This record gives sequence, C-alpha cells and structure tokens, in this order.
Amino acid sequence: MLETLARMRAGLAYIALAAVANAGLTLSAAADPLGLEPLREGDMRKLTVHAEPQPGSDAAFESADGGEMTLAAYEGQVVLLNFWATWCAPCRHEMPALSQLQTELGGEDFAVVTVAAGRNAPAAMARFFDEIAVDNLPLHRDPQQSLAREMGVLGLPVTILLDRDGTELARLQGGADWATDSARAIVRAAMGVEG
Repeated sequence: MLETLARMRAGLAYIALAAVANAGLTLSAAADPLGLEPLREGDMRKLTVHAEPQPGSDAAFESADGGEMTLAAYEGQVVLLNFWATWCAPCRHEMPALSQLQTELGGEDFAVVTVAAGRNAPAAMARFFDEIAVDNLPLHRDPQQSLAREMGVLGLPVTILLDRDGTELARLQGGADWATDSARAIVRAAMGVEG
C-alpha cells in the first residue's frame, strides 16, 4: 500500500513537472508572438523583446518643419523610433545604418523615425546629417524631452520598435548596426512580411 502511494505521488509529480515544462514552452511562445527572439544576431542581441507590448506615447514633439506632432502621425506603419543627439558619438556611427534600413524597407508599411532629444539646434542637426551623408530621415526634435521621458529613454541612443498601433514591441539601448540581415528580418517580422 505504501509502495503504491509512493508510485502515485511520483507519477503525479512527473505529471506536474511535465505540465510546468509544457506551460513554460507555451509561455515562451506567447511571450514572443512575432518570433523575434530567434532573429536576434550580432548587435540585435541587445534588442529587448517585450513579453507583452508596452504602451506607446501621445506626447507632442517638434516635427522637422517646426510644427507640433505626435507618433499618431505614423499610425498604420511599423516604426523604428530612434532617439539621438548631435553630441552622441554612437548616434553618429549608427545613423547611416538606420538610413540604409529606411532606403531598403521604408514606405507605406514602415518608417525609421529619428527624434533628437534635448537641446539640439536645427542647424546643428542638419550639419550632423550632412556630415554623415544622411538625407532620408526626419529631423524631428524633442527639445523638452517630453516624448523621451514618456517613453522611458534614459540615455542615447535608444531605438524602439513600434507596431502599427504605436505600441512598443522591443527596444535597444545603445548603438547598433541596423543594416544587418538580422535587423531587416526583425523589422520584416514586425511588419508581418516573410523573408
């Protein structure tokens, strides 16, 4: 009788462990519904993929033409939102790769959106882009850092992947090469495009 109870307990423990392991696998798949994790190689290993999409922001910032805008202007597009500054050395290094990504994938479904956070004079921003031969990214500004603060940006550069509804899917702190196969695959997955 005791032997039978011990076997039953062992069997129940095995079933419980199997259920927990299976739930873990299910949770892992649910935590990355777009399947971004296996696409992360090279610099993209620094990309933090959220288990649940995080709220975006409706904070206003200054558009390239000097008007006020919000991220709602990009609704319907997957957005790679990059916070940068003219004094930021890693920003200077990664901006050409962001420009290349915009050239390759930008359009109705996707946009690289660059926002200079903090005190960045428009003339200095234009000079920065001229010096690194970038001419296809917006010169938006966030002089009061309203958008940056609301998005939890603590240092520069920070690049945030937003879905078509403006919710945050993933973020990368620090500079990265956004012109890699891995980066393109991640953006395509967020866009719902294979390959």
